[in-house]
Amino acid sequence: MNVEILHQPDSAIARVTLSAGEELVAEAGRMIAMSGYINASTTLRQGKGGGILGGLKRMVAGESLFLSVFRSPTAGGEIFLAPKLMGDILPYKMTGDGLVVQSASYLASESDVDINLGFQGFKSLFSGESIFWLDVTGNGSILLSSFGAIYEISVNGEYIVDTGHIVAFEKSLTFEIKKATSSLIGSFLGGEGFICRFKGQGKVFCQTHNPGAFGMLVGAQLPAR
Repeated sequence: MNVEILHQPDSAIARVTLSAGEELVAEAGRMIAMSGYINASTTLRQGKGGGILGGLKRMVAGESLFLSVFRSPTAGGEIFLAPKLMGDILPYKMTGDGLVVQSASYLASESDVDINLGFQGFKSLFSGESIFWLDVTGNGSILLSSFGAIYEISVNGEYIVDTGHIVAFEKSLTFEIKKATSSLIGSFLGGEGFICRFKGQGKVFCQTHNPGAFGMLVGAQLPAR
């Protein structure tokens, strides 16, 4: 599978070229265009989210109930994919160590990459962000999407990231959710809210914009129904 990212960073689109018999799994509804001979199907199959139960879990997490599978019978089949929001796309090569992905940032992956739902418990619940993150394992490439540009931070020790700006992080890192300041009221009045304190050695991938904050800003300007 060959991946080329076009129009970065604010309106990124992924052009994926498949080898003969190769499959690409993607979130349903993310395909923009593709070669006419590519076979497309919809699945809840085991190993790509855990069958029907996995599909229901993804729906609870704010993801599509279904996954799309694209298969090219010959070499050179092209598929164009884009995320829901205007932003960037990052190809990440899985090597078996595992990756935790914010639920809205999964775009697509090779067929040997397993996507399962990971419940992060109360530390995510109190952050005000999604409590469901995706647990990604296996080998192969995965495409991550972001709201705005996406960038990489190499952690060696400790690092702090605003919870609304997290796209994904490697499972070699541990983390805890805390208030941005010692005062709960001060955290919210300061506009920071909650932060995620990472510890260990690994990579964190962040987005320049916070989808939740943007939604509240736009929503406040809409006329009442």
